[in-house]
Amino acid sequence: MLIVGMTATLRRRPALGWRGYFTRGPSCARVLEVTHWAEIFRDKGVFMTSVVPETGGAAGPPPPFDPEVAAVLDVIAEQMPPALTADLIEPMRAGAPPDLSDEDLARGGAFTVSRRTVPGSPGDPDVELLILTPTGHPAPLPGLYHTHGGGMVFGNNRGGVDVLQDWVAEIPAVIVSVEYRLAPEHPHPAPVEDCYAGLAWTAEHAAELGIDPARIVIAGASAGGGLAAGVALLARDRGGPALFGQMLLCPMLDDRDTPSAIQMAGRGVWDRTANDTGWTALLGAARGGPDVSPYAAPARATDLSGLPPAFVDVGSAETFRDEDVAYAGRIWQAGGRAELHVWPGGFHGFDRTAPQAAISQDARAAQIRWLKRLLSV
Repeated sequence: MLIVGMTATLRRRPALGWRGYFTRGPSCARVLEVTHWAEIFRDKGVFMTSVVPETGGAAGPPPPFDPEVAAVLDVIAEQMPPALTADLIEPMRAGAPPDLSDEDLARGGAFTVSRRTVPGSPGDPDVELLILTPTGHPAPLPGLYHTHGGGMVFGNNRGGVDVLQDWVAEIPAVIVSVEYRLAPEHPHPAPVEDCYAGLAWTAEHAAELGIDPARIVIAGASAGGGLAAGVALLARDRGGPALFGQMLLCPMLDDRDTPSAIQMAGRGVWDRTANDTGWTALLGAARGGPDVSPYAAPARATDLSGLPPAFVDVGSAETFRDEDVAYAGRIWQAGGRAELHVWPGGFHGFDRTAPQAAISQDARAAQIRWLKRLLSV
């Protein structure tokens, strides 16, 4: 889970202990309610420790964290140690911070907020789409189709959209964020099928949404990045919507262990144990075996040709580093277009958790520059 804020300046609120942080942005201040995970776990008799030991072999010692973001990581560690096991999914869901309200998402009239319930894939339930349309811009606009993060087990379609809204402040576009079913209650293929169904409806109804159907970019972070990559593969293989680009931010792509996953055992925000928990929730006993679908774990795809241009970024000090670097490399090997950024010392989701850090500012600027080049704005 990522704590999303406007700055890296975190201050204790005495009335809440470490339940919340006071953050100051360039033009506003707001309180981020961060559940006191330690209290929840202690009440339930649960203690969070990594169940996967540090492992030797090909991986050396873990790379260092950037000092500026490491200070924020120290605060987060007081609330939520990195290890996540299956028995903690429910208490963490119950203790999640409140969603952004419609008023929050409207940003003082900068966006209109609406929801649509659309058909799912054949035999599946309907899917809810959250639609954020910037005001004062003539249609049609590019579309940003968003698949939220949360390790395949947490979150909803309001999580992470504020990052896309920041992009839209510089690149006017309509945001469509999909609500997908979560594992372990709904394992693969439920999440990716929901995301694909929402994209197919969005493309078909682009005109009524004020979207240019030829300029739809899929974007997601963490598990949402993995789902975005999976949807791009599905769209190619099914002859579905022709995506204009894919923004894969610290994406969760490979159900197998990598050297960076081994290095980051017990460290950072989403460590090797948490990764095992998320993938096992999605895939069950198939996780790590020979028969995992590339639409669940895009790193399993044997053919990465014919995909839309990709933006891939990741921190050097996080679990997903090696799988993300390899995925970008394989797109190039297949003759495709990809832009890859590995941010030195960045932990998983550093740019959202510590957005005022220098590398976070650089990462956000690179995302916006790529979108501007892609969309020629």
